[in-house]
Amino acid sequence: MTQESSNRMFSGASQYVLDEELAKIVNISMALEMPLLLKGEPGTGKTMLAHAIAEALHMRLIVLNVKSSMKLIEALYQYDTLTRLNDSRFGDSSRDVSNIEEYIKMGKIGQSFVTDEKVVLLIDEIDKADTDFQDDMLDVLDQMEFDIIEIDKTIQAKNRPVIIITSNAKKSLSDPFLGRCNFHHIAFPEPEMMNEIVKVHFPDIDRELLEHSLRAFYKMRDMRNIEKKPATRELINWIRALKADPDFRIKDLVKGNIPYLGVLFKKSPDYAAALNSVSRMRI
Repeated sequence: MTQESSNRMFSGASQYVLDEELAKIVNISMALEMPLLLKGEPGTGKTMLAHAIAEALHMRLIVLNVKSSMKLIEALYQYDTLTRLNDSRFGDSSRDVSNIEEYIKMGKIGQSFVTDEKVVLLIDEIDKADTDFQDDMLDVLDQMEFDIIEIDKTIQAKNRPVIIITSNAKKSLSDPFLGRCNFHHIAFPEPEMMNEIVKVHFPDIDRELLEHSLRAFYKMRDMRNIEKKPATRELINWIRALKADPDFRIKDLVKGNIPYLGVLFKKSPDYAAALNSVSRMRI
């Protein structure tokens, strides 16, 4: 990667519509070399932002999907003791079983440290992890190094990655964690912004279809007692379904006849509630 590309400013990508405040916090986080913590409801584009940064700045993206049972060491490296044991027993491996380093495999954070190129590191859904994981992980990211105890070796980052951390706000994050990140809350797009997002995915969309599908979508999001409201991904897939149906007519939406509710609502109670409500809608 060239010095010129590493100094570029992020201003959006081919499939990502960026507002001014988000652009500012992304670029200042890269300039200060601080992790950027993104919060917001599912479907607001938190994860896709990391993909967009990687695309726009021509960087490789490394994704750590955090699980509730994950230990930090798994994100750093794994020592494959079982394979080493089998190799020593059966003797049919090309690896030197006396060299433990042959059996060390880097985890996602470790990969972002040892690569020769500057990468984007996405740590997705950090709120699934416990507080110790969160704080210890940021210690590693602050110091840009960690120890592999089995071989008494310190791994130091060759390049500091661009770090994007997402949270669905299902669990509180510790004050030390919050204090060491820049923060941005991505609100669900207003209709005007969503209009632009849809046009990115469907540049030639019929004006009436765009108007009435958005109006129907936001009315359905406003329905009460919905556990998982449809998000941007569902809207894009729903419009794709409408366009693919040769029998679909825009006037059906105007009358409140909303097809393919199963594309928008993925939980049975939500689907049932939507089914009961759409008959009373007029878009």
